[in-house]
Amino acid sequence: MITSHQIMGQQGVSKIHVGARLTDITDYLPDQPFVIITDENIKAHYAHDFPEAPVISIGTGEAVKTLTTVSFILKQLMALGCDRSVFILGIGGGIVCDITGFVASIFMRGVDFGFVSTSLLSQVDASVGGKNGVNVSAYKNMAGVFNQPRFVVCDPTLLSTLPAPEISNGLAEIVKHALIADARMLTFIENNQNRALALDPEIIFHLVSKSVAIKARVVQEDEKEAGARRKLNFGHTLGHAIENLDPSGHGRAVSRGMVAAARFSCEKTGFLAQDTDRIIDLLEGLNLPTDLNYDTAKICHAVQQDKKKQGDGLFFVLLEAIGSARVERIHFTEIAAFIQKNFTL
Repeated sequence: MITSHQIMGQQGVSKIHVGARLTDITDYLPDQPFVIITDENIKAHYAHDFPEAPVISIGTGEAVKTLTTVSFILKQLMALGCDRSVFILGIGGGIVCDITGFVASIFMRGVDFGFVSTSLLSQVDASVGGKNGVNVSAYKNMAGVFNQPRFVVCDPTLLSTLPAPEISNGLAEIVKHALIADARMLTFIENNQNRALALDPEIIFHLVSKSVAIKARVVQEDEKEAGARRKLNFGHTLGHAIENLDPSGHGRAVSRGMVAAARFSCEKTGFLAQDTDRIIDLLEGLNLPTDLNYDTAKICHAVQQDKKKQGDGLFFVLLEAIGSARVERIHFTEIAAFIQKNFTL
């Protein structure tokens, strides 16, 4: 089964195909020369299923998500004699998708690109929505662009080689989508935790499809994050600060960030304490961390480097209820006071 969603971006239509296969990728590729960007791990597992084309392989982990890697890829493209007719296909998880989209957007002032998303986290987050970027120093996605891929293939069969922590990382973003937009989806996750962790095909297909539908709808309304799209950052402001100090996984950092944001919501919106407990129980059931054992001064410093800051404050996503979120601009002093009260070191 395949479900398809689309985003009408400023630079064209992006089609997201959930349930499509890497082995059928030629059905989605345009009739033009193309180059593949992937990482060493995906290449080792799946190169036998790649279509015939030049392959540029990079390392793995956040350490490679840099302008240095971008420069390496640009030089490889030039060495291959690529011109503005080239199509760039990223096959990998979130890091490969982010880098591929960024490279394609700047190579010869922009060429078309698409993704085969190979991790649960990238299928529900990084590959969808047109945000492409790399880190600068330890700070997330400080260099980047908005540019939609022509297509995204979310192949569930590729998830079978994921280690268990990466499954949980992806489930954190799925929980985020439910918290900001779909209360019934949260109940579904609660009722199917073990099947989700076991990558039950029916459950995973449903959760990825629902997440992509939510994200596509929000991005369609606000492609460049001037309003409603900011809600997709729930758990990310403090989550990115945590990830800056503890790079053990994006989903793990977002899990902690969602707990913190839920507690902040209790103070700011009247979000129910028992619903915060419900969130914590679900995240822990999905093998995600919920503690806030981090140095308050370091967290405060990292938050002030967040790309969503504006003057002496930043846009922060709060929950009004399960399935309903709002965005407020909050002064750094108020955020710092919350951090001092809720982080434990």
